[in-house]
Amino acid sequence: MASLPLPHPCLIVLIGPPASGKSTWAADNVRADQIVSSDALRAVVGTHELDLEASADVFDLVERIVDLRSGRKLTTVVDTTGLDGGRRAAYLEIGRRHGLAAVAVRFTTSAAECKRRNRERAHPVPVKVIDSMVKTAKALNLESEEWDLVLDPEPVRVVTPKLASLARDQDKAAVSSSSERRLKFGLHISSFDWVDETIELGPQLVRVARAAEDAGFNSLWVMDHMIQIPQLGSAWDPMLESYTTLGFIAGATERIKLGVLVSPATYRHVGVLAKTIATLDVLSGGRAIAGLGAGNHEREHVAYGMPFPSAPQRLSLLEDVLQALPLFWGPGSPAFKGNVLAIPEAQSYPRPLQDPLPIVVGGSGEKVTLRLAAQYASGCNLFGDPASVPAKVAVLHKHCAAVGRDPAEVEVTHLSTVLVGRDRRDLDARIDRLRSPRQGPDAYAASVNAGTIEDHVSRLTALTKAGVDHAIISTPDLADSSALETLGELVARHKG
Repeated sequence: MASLPLPHPCLIVLIGPPASGKSTWAADNVRADQIVSSDALRAVVGTHELDLEASADVFDLVERIVDLRSGRKLTTVVDTTGLDGGRRAAYLEIGRRHGLAAVAVRFTTSAAECKRRNRERAHPVPVKVIDSMVKTAKALNLESEEWDLVLDPEPVRVVTPKLASLARDQDKAAVSSSSERRLKFGLHISSFDWVDETIELGPQLVRVARAAEDAGFNSLWVMDHMIQIPQLGSAWDPMLESYTTLGFIAGATERIKLGVLVSPATYRHVGVLAKTIATLDVLSGGRAIAGLGAGNHEREHVAYGMPFPSAPQRLSLLEDVLQALPLFWGPGSPAFKGNVLAIPEAQSYPRPLQDPLPIVVGGSGEKVTLRLAAQYASGCNLFGDPASVPAKVAVLHKHCAAVGRDPAEVEVTHLSTVLVGRDRRDLDARIDRLRSPRQGPDAYAASVNAGTIEDHVSRLTALTKAGVDHAIISTPDLADSSALETLGELVARHKG
């Protein structure tokens, strides 16, 4: 059954008589550490979970905990009967004060069913109390209160606000066979610190590459860096040379396309780059993709003694490389003179098997980078939220029009980091295993765009509608052999 996405952080207040299913619903839908239970607190400040003499202290404590958690932007589920209007108003005020969405979950279980469940409890509530509370619950008009959402006890999942918004926009619908176009999928390997021993890097890369191919991914990508970038790890983390790595993977796979996101124009002389990519294409049976960019990681240029020109100079060099590469891959040995480069003989044999060999320009700069993609490349690579993509695609199309090119000739790829779980429990287990002990589960989930398959189907639907043709996914969970199986389920579901 599909579940309703609620944005983290939010305040969820359960409202219903004893034995109406509130605690069971909470256990099924949220993490245990997100639940504030009046019964559990009675056992702390009283003699047992149904010590009514401790009620005043218990509800003071509930309100205080809810306030503290809400102030720290932590999703909180209030598991009490919720039938006292004054306490509900206090919870609402806390949620409003801290800027949290306030959700009421209304339990309308019949008196007969509540009594049946109550009889099975170790400490049953008096029958008269249940009758009274069922009557009170039925008389409530929660819609007249200031809740952002009033729900019956349907399945929910608490996700990042971005994923929740996308799911609402897409009405929780997956892309079906009636979609106007099918999305292609790529797997991006951006780090190698998930392998325990260096000697295991080769076998583990083979495992991942074959699993990605089996899962239905169309492409596999690596970064082109000498030193790991600060956004993803430490300078002493392992970083394999990109084209050697892709050549190794080519020998272990059959169909999946192989590319680099992206090779800085500053790293290699264009002739060496042309020869390297052509060799990869020939030996892989025509599966190479040339990913190119201007380069922006100054530290590794300095560390390796490579020049690091100004941004305008790097972009000028990139334009030269984009013009020169097809000459190296074409017939003859023509000369080339650009803004920066002068090539007496653009010669590289054997030629690539693909004609033309696809070139993807990385970066979303509207004035220069997207213009270069429109003028010289077969694809561009974007990043960011789905909401930001349409504006970039519109700029790309304007550049295409300016050079008289059909926008359909330029594939829009999109790179993002995601963590995907089959369901909430699977996702929670992955988050707990991967996060640093110093980082809370919610903060980590936001940092890796964590969500269930259902969440990410909505995100991919939004990307498709925004104009993306090829979704490239990076995940921190490659060490787990089940991660690519889960991603494969996402790919299969989205492809219909």
